[in-house]
Amino acid sequence: MSPRAKPRTDASLFQAAALDHAAPRPLADKLRPQKLSDVVGQEALVGPDGALTRMLGARSLGSLVFWGPPGTGKTTVARLLAHETDLEFQQISAVFSGIADLKKVFGEARARREIGKGTLLFVDEIHRFNRAQQDSFLPVMEDGTVTLVGATTENPSFELNAALLSRARVLVFKPLDEAALEQILARAEAMEGKKLPLDREARDTLIRMADGDGRAVLTLAEEVWRAARAGEVFDPASLVEIVQRRAPLYDKSQDGHYNLISALHKSVRGSDPDAALYYLARMLDAGENPLYIARRVVRMAIEDIGLADPQALVITNAAKDAYDFLGSPEGELALAEAVIYVATAPKSNAAYAAFGNAMRAAKEGGSLVPPKHILNAPTKLMQEEGYSQGYEYDHNADGAFSGQDYFPEGLGRQKFYEPVERGFEREIKKRLEYWAKLRTNKK
Repeated sequence: MSPRAKPRTDASLFQAAALDHAAPRPLADKLRPQKLSDVVGQEALVGPDGALTRMLGARSLGSLVFWGPPGTGKTTVARLLAHETDLEFQQISAVFSGIADLKKVFGEARARREIGKGTLLFVDEIHRFNRAQQDSFLPVMEDGTVTLVGATTENPSFELNAALLSRARVLVFKPLDEAALEQILARAEAMEGKKLPLDREARDTLIRMADGDGRAVLTLAEEVWRAARAGEVFDPASLVEIVQRRAPLYDKSQDGHYNLISALHKSVRGSDPDAALYYLARMLDAGENPLYIARRVVRMAIEDIGLADPQALVITNAAKDAYDFLGSPEGELALAEAVIYVATAPKSNAAYAAFGNAMRAAKEGGSLVPPKHILNAPTKLMQEEGYSQGYEYDHNADGAFSGQDYFPEGLGRQKFYEPVERGFEREIKKRLEYWAKLRTNKK
C-alpha cells in the first residue's frame, strides 16, 4: 500500500453508496408511482371501482396476467400490489430466464412460505416462455407457493397455455390517452422545477409521438430538456428534428400488424377512403412489406366488391404489378390509388357468399353424378348408357338460353348467388331474373 493511501473504512463505503444513490436517474424511475392511486391512465384497474382496487378491498389477490403495450404501468402496478399485500416481490424476465432460473425462484418462494412469507412473482414478457416452461408455473400457482403476475404485450389467447390462463385472470392495460400523458408531463415539470421548452403545438406533437407510452413521453421530455438552450422554445418542426421521432409502436409479426390490416380492410368495406388511406400510411410508415398490403387489397376487391365492380380486381392487380415494377416510394402511390378505388367502389359480398354456400353444398352432397344429358359420350358404351342424350346446345336456342337443369338429380336445383342492387350486379340481377322467368315458362 502506498504511504499516502488511506485504508478503506466503513465511512468511505457509506459515502460511496450515498454517491451511487445520488447518481442521475431517468425521469421514468424518479416519477415511478409510490401507491396505486398515483398510477395514471388505468382507472378501470386502479380507480375507486377498479378491478384491482376491488381485489385488494376483498383481500383476495389471485394470479394475474397483465396484457398491454409498453409503458402503461404493468411492472409498477405489480410492485405496488406486492407492497399492498405484504408479499415479497420477485421479478424475472422470460427473455433472460430458463428452467434453471425458474427452479431457483420457486425454491426460494417455498423457503419463504415455510416462514409465513408469501411471494408475488412478476414475470415480464411471459409469452416468451415456451409451452413446457409455462407449464412449470402450474404446480406453484395451484399450491400457493407464488402469486403469479405475468406481463405480456401479446394477446394471451394466442401466446399462453390454456392451462395457465385458466388459473389466472387477464387484466387489460390500455395505452395512455393524451390526458394521462399530459398529467405525467406536468408531474415531470413539477419535479424538475421547470417547464418544457415547447409551444402548444409542439407539446401536443410530443404527446402523440409517445404512442400511449408513459415511459416514452418522459424519455422524449428528457431529450428536449437536454437539447434546449437558454430561452429557446421549440415548435413541432424543430421538435421532430431534435428527437428524431420515436419509431411507431408496431410489430410486423404480432398484434400491431393484424390490428392495422384489419382496420384498413374494414375502412375499405365501410367505404371510407380517408380512414383507409390513413391506415395504409400507418402501415407503410411502420415498415410493413408493401406487397403484403397489395395482396390484402386484392383480396378486398374479391371479397367485398366482387362483381359489383369487376374492374376492382383489375385495378388492384395492376397496383400490385406497378409496385413490383417501380418499387418504393413511387410504387406506393399505386397502392394508394388502389385503396381509394376499392374504398369508393360499390360493395357486394354476393360472390364471396355464393362460393361459400356452393362449397358447403359440395361437401355435404358427396360425389353426386351430374345429369347424363350434360356428360360427354366419347365411347359407344357411354352413348348406349344415355350420356349426352337430350342435351340442348344453348347457342342454338332462342336468346342463347336453353333453360335446362344442370344440377345432379339427387341434389335438386340450388340458388347460391344473390346479386345485390348495387353497381354492375344490378345488371346481373336483371339477367338472372329474366332467365329464371324463361326457365319457369319452359316447365
